Amino acid sequence: MIRMGRNNRQETDDMEHQGQYNANAQQYGNLSEPARPVTTDSESMARDIKEGRLSGFVGHGTVLTGETNFQAMLRVDGVLQGTVASDAGTLIVGTNGQVDANVAVASATINGTVNGDIVATEKLHLGRTAKVVGNVQTPRIVIEEGAILEGSCSMLRAKEAQEKKDAESKTQHASSQYSNGYSQTSATANDEDSDDLLLATDDEEEEESAEAATL
Repeated sequence: MIRMGRNNRQETDDMEHQGQYNANAQQYGNLSEPARPVTTDSESMARDIKEGRLSGFVGHGTVLTGETNFQAMLRVDGVLQGTVASDAGTLIVGTNGQVDANVAVASATINGTVNGDIVATEKLHLGRTAKVVGNVQTPRIVIEEGAILEGSCSMLRAKEAQEKKDAESKTQHASSQYSNGYSQTSATANDEDSDDLLLATDDEEEEESAEAATL
């Protein structure tokens, strides 16, 4: 009788090879590293909001109109219209984001479109996909290749204003330290005067006692 297929010798070799492979797998374990979890943008933004680094977020497809004020950081991936202001905050405009407003913030990173004037008291960064139609005022600016800026750029005035603000802050800090030091010195002087007065009173009482004893 003729048997079709692999011969017994080949089957035996295959079984031995499979057994050796299983033994190696049990000895060394799975050599492939487990896949690391990928952090999505939503999870990153949720973490930033929870930790206080992100004050707000305008998502893609969202349109907000009005006056916008924030503290830490505002990210715009949708459309924001009106005015945007923050004394110490950072504005981030994503690639698909659009801001139709005058912006007055501490720093801004633009990767989308801004139709309006931008005043950044600390720094302005225009990414390669940025498009700004408006006047810009900032002491420091970074413009990547491919960015579009249609308007004037003023740096000296903003730098002078920033230097003046820093000088005023230092003056106020020095005045505060001087006031605290003067208050402590005055309190010490008052304490010393009080001690001298007590000593003088004690001396007078002793002299009066001595005179009474002599009489």
